[in-house]
Amino acid sequence: MFIAVVRAGSLSAASLKTRVPLATLSRNVRQLEEELGVQLLERSARGTKLTDAGMLLYEHASRGIDALHDGELAVTSHQTALKGRLRLSIPPSFEPWWELVAAFQRGHPDIQVVVYTTERAVDLSIEGIDVALRIGPVVHESLVAKRLLRYRHVLVASLALLERFGTPSSPDALLALPAAIWVRDANTHRSWRLGEREIEPTAILAVNDYLHLRHRAIAGDAVTELPPFLATEALRDGRLVALLPDHPFPEQEVSLLYQRHRHPSRVVRAYLDYCQREVGRYLAAASV
Repeated sequence: MFIAVVRAGSLSAASLKTRVPLATLSRNVRQLEEELGVQLLERSARGTKLTDAGMLLYEHASRGIDALHDGELAVTSHQTALKGRLRLSIPPSFEPWWELVAAFQRGHPDIQVVVYTTERAVDLSIEGIDVALRIGPVVHESLVAKRLLRYRHVLVASLALLERFGTPSSPDALLALPAAIWVRDANTHRSWRLGEREIEPTAILAVNDYLHLRHRAIAGDAVTELPPFLATEALRDGRLVALLPDHPFPEQEVSLLYQRHRHPSRVVRAYLDYCQREVGRYLAAASV
């Protein structure tokens, strides 16, 4: 019950999810705190938050609950068709991964996939994520990172925009063009690193959605950066033009993360193996 409350974020949410009466859930968690002699949860109108002692207990207890769940799945599946739930975290707008997950499910129709879409670096343990797709360097001693490939963003604009402002011949020339930039949050200031030059583009739009950036670039409103797999089709049919190829963006790493202390379940192992084997088919345009 304690683990259910942590993962649900509040006592009431855990009560709905587990179908245990709220009073029973609250009473049992308080009884656990009394038996241990420590406060595990800080309760407020907005939900619950782990204390330091609660975090320590959760890190250990959740492993046992997850191991029990994996054991139940192993027994009920009788080592035949893979069954169970696969909980993933994927960045927004990562279109090739949508099809990769769909193809994986077509091969394993008894696996239910739950996808949490976010740019945030999620805490796999607390949020109950089995595998997270992460873009960029990974430094976390409690996580295993399986690096799949590297790619570079491409700088793009429409012909209509270039006819109005001219084609830039250097990174500094971009300052004369309206730009749409990607940001992680509303308070983040974003610059572009192009080869050895770093510039602060004249941003008319800042957004954390590359599909939105692509839309505005194709409309001729701004120059922008895109992951190559989101730019390929528009570059091929002429809706977008690649700019300054001699001044490339830095490399980006694509990795799959899972918890080091957990032995991956059969479902997780199957997903990891499938991704490593098939990633080139879905992200061929992204590799460098």
